[in-house]
Amino acid sequence: MFHRMSEGLDHVGRIQQQWSRERPDLDTRAMGVIGRLHRLANALHAELRPVFEAAGLSDGDFDVLAALRRSGQPFALTPGQLAESTMITSGTVTKRVDRLAASGLVTRERVEHDGRVRRIALTSEGLVLVEEVVERHVANEDRLLEGFSDIERARLARLLTQWTTSLGI
Repeated sequence: MFHRMSEGLDHVGRIQQQWSRERPDLDTRAMGVIGRLHRLANALHAELRPVFEAAGLSDGDFDVLAALRRSGQPFALTPGQLAESTMITSGTVTKRVDRLAASGLVTRERVEHDGRVRRIALTSEGLVLVEEVVERHVANEDRLLEGFSDIERARLARLLTQWTTSLGI
């Protein structure tokens, strides 16, 4: 009987249905949203990662290179600016930069007016690589949203922006 009741439901819908049966006093609508987003985040990570791996990068490595590229000429930021501009913590910036520097994709430069401050800058090889990877990345993201119309994409982006803003993230 359970399988007949759960036909047409996704994984999270089946969980909500079980809770509804066992605890009808619980309102599981938030669970439905959060559970689906959690599963979606895991699936998206698995779909996005191969583009970076094909270039010999982790998603965090790409995030650093992309932050440097989108900062504009001279494609350089301080470690603090990198931490603010990426999806990685400041403690992780040093590890990423070490790996990227060893690969010849970034350099550490002293800031002229303050020798204590270092800037991380893209090398010419890093610039070429990030330009190639960002095009593949954007195309991959577009593929992942192809089931949505432009209007639906805009609505989804607006709702997610509203949510992240309300949570201060």
